[in-house]
Amino acid sequence: MLDSLADYNHAMEEKGYRFGNRLKLPEEVTDNAETILISFGDKETSEMFVDPKFFEYGENKVTFIIKTKSGETLNQDATINVFSKLKEQNITYRMVAEYPHDPDHFLEGFLLEGNTVYESDGLKKASQLIKYTLGTTQPIITEKQPGHIFSEGCAVAGDKIYQLTYQNKLGFVYDKATLKKLSEFPLPNEIGEGWGLTFDGKNLIATDGSNNLYFLDVNNPSKVVKKRSVGGYKDIYTQLNELEYHNGFIYSNIWHQPFILKINPATGEVVGKFDFTGITEENTKDDKEHVLNGIAFKGGNMVVTGKNWPKMYEVAIQ
Repeated sequence: MLDSLADYNHAMEEKGYRFGNRLKLPEEVTDNAETILISFGDKETSEMFVDPKFFEYGENKVTFIIKTKSGETLNQDATINVFSKLKEQNITYRMVAEYPHDPDHFLEGFLLEGNTVYESDGLKKASQLIKYTLGTTQPIITEKQPGHIFSEGCAVAGDKIYQLTYQNKLGFVYDKATLKKLSEFPLPNEIGEGWGLTFDGKNLIATDGSNNLYFLDVNNPSKVVKKRSVGGYKDIYTQLNELEYHNGFIYSNIWHQPFILKINPATGEVVGKFDFTGITEENTKDDKEHVLNGIAFKGGNMVVTGKNWPKMYEVAIQ
C-alpha cells in the first residue's frame, strides 16, 4: 500500500495541486483505510482537499497517517506542491533611459525617492549603505560596515532606513538624512538569512531565499507579523530576492534569473512577470554572479540594475 502511495505522491509532486482541489489517493489505499489523516507536524486534518488553512503555496511537507481496516497504522511522508489558479501576465515594457551605476558595487538593496538613490552593497569588507543622485555615481554620503558584515536589502520607512544582513542575523536602523546608525536588531528566528527588504506603508517585508514574504513590525523588526508564501501558475518561485513595494503590489527579483515578479501581497499570487533576459545577459556575460538585483520606481516607470552592473535602465511599463 505504501509503495502505491509513494508512487502516486511522486507523480503529484510533478503535477501539483491548486487550492480547493481534492487529494485523490490510490484506490488500494482508500479501499483498505479505516481513517486517513494528514499531519503537518504541529497540526493535522482529515479533510482530503487542499485547504488554505493548512496548505500554502509551494512545497508542503506532510505525512499521511493511515489506519488500516486490519488495525495497522502506516506513515508515509509526501510533498504536496500547491500552485496558483491564475496564469501570470507577461508584462511588456519599453526602454526609455539609461543611467550610470558604479560597477564596483555588489548591489543588494536599491530604491529611489525622487532623484535620490539609496543603495545597500554587499560582500564582506565591502558592505556599505550609500546615498547619491540619479545620473551620477559619486555618493553624497557613505556609511561603511565592519569587515565581518555582509549587507543585504534596505528599505525607507519614514525618516529611517532599515537594512538586513546576509548571515550575520542582524539588521540595522539608520537616520535617512545622515545615514548614521541609530540601532540594530536581531533578525526574527523564522528568517534564516536576510535577502530583500521593502516597506508597504505599514510593515517591513523581507525575503530569506525561500518563496516566503515575511511582514515585520516596523517598530520591532525582530517580530514577524505574518508570513505569506508566493505561488505561480506552474512555478514554485524560491529564492525571492530584492524587493520593491509600489502601488499595492510587491515586485521581486529571483536570484540568478532574469525575471521580476509582480506579486499580490494579499494572496501571495504572482500576477505578472517581466522578462529582462536581454540586459541581464549583457551584464552577466563576464561573471554569472552579476545578477539582475535592483528594482526601484521613478514615477510610474521602473528602474532596474544589478550586482556590479555599470548601468541602470528605466523602462515604461506597457
